[in-house]
Amino acid sequence: MRDHRAFDPFRPGTGGLPPYLAGRETEQDLFRESLERLRRGISAPAEIILYGPRGNGKTALLRWVRRQVEADDALDVCWLTPAEVRDPDALARHLRVTSWLDRLAPDGVSVAGVGVSLRQSDAQPMLTEALRARAKEQPLLVLLDEAHTLKPSVGNLLLNAAQDAGREAPFLLVLAGTPDLHARLSEMAASFWSRAEGLPVGRLGETAAAEAIRQPLSEEGVEIEIEALKRIARTSHGYPFFLQVWGSAVWKSLREPPAARRVSSAVVEAAALKFEKRKDHYHLQRYEELRVRSLLPAAREVAIAFGEAKTLSDPALDSALERAASTGGPAPGEAEESLKHLGFIWRAGTTPTWEPGIPSLMDYILEHTAELTASR
Repeated sequence: MRDHRAFDPFRPGTGGLPPYLAGRETEQDLFRESLERLRRGISAPAEIILYGPRGNGKTALLRWVRRQVEADDALDVCWLTPAEVRDPDALARHLRVTSWLDRLAPDGVSVAGVGVSLRQSDAQPMLTEALRARAKEQPLLVLLDEAHTLKPSVGNLLLNAAQDAGREAPFLLVLAGTPDLHARLSEMAASFWSRAEGLPVGRLGETAAAEAIRQPLSEEGVEIEIEALKRIARTSHGYPFFLQVWGSAVWKSLREPPAARRVSSAVVEAAALKFEKRKDHYHLQRYEELRVRSLLPAAREVAIAFGEAKTLSDPALDSALERAASTGGPAPGEAEESLKHLGFIWRAGTTPTWEPGIPSLMDYILEHTAELTASR
């Protein structure tokens, strides 16, 4: 019989599906409804865009969707990343529509000519028809992760062809990317994104955060005390990556003598050292991202402006960025776009307010940039 403590069920940093996908019921319900429409031969009413800071589980949610489709013989699924589709030829290959393109291409033009011999205006209707033919053969779902890094010319081709194909065949395109994904799509001259179903994927509430820890432990026959669970949920700030780090740290502490099947406050106290070490390593990586972009002054001013508040208004953000710019940093507009792209701040709902991507990162920035204020 295997030792229940031999295999860590938590997966921090893998981008894989966590042992329990907590707090994403709304998103899962939308996808279930969309997949049911595809089964009935009906396209989803709109494309779906998942956006949010890194580490919040966008890729995990995409993997959950792919698993639902792969378990259903009635549906077809294709997973893409921008690194795989750097040009129209690669796009056609990865979408597995080359056989239809061969039939659609003019005499004397090979599929390889989609990106070479044919004009972009010719490539789009051909790709549209090829996608339509594949989706009519079997309802098709295309999942594109890291969509904010998609090459604009390829993005324009894919997004517009996908929209046109979905009008006549059971087809759904799902994009996932950073908080500035909508702006990136605008650069691709794709007209559909403003009508797409936008799903912000951010930090979890306390109940969902607790379940992300409790449920996997319970499935392994391990109980966790209420106070211990509350501490994990509180100190993770609901950030899914940190929850997986906490879970892994707790699991490793359970394996240390004396081994136990119950997570007490003492076990969490022992695990806290492992958690804090990995959390600070992650914070340092994000600190370096800001530093090399000359964004530390802007990040500090924004962190000061947030204080204990959960949200920040546009005027308050503008004032913070103007203060940072006066010290020689990037212009406020440039700083805002960069901080949003990096997930330091983002808009998580439908109101014009800002939230921290990771509240504890702001604390880290304040702690390690105090000299910026002292040097003024």
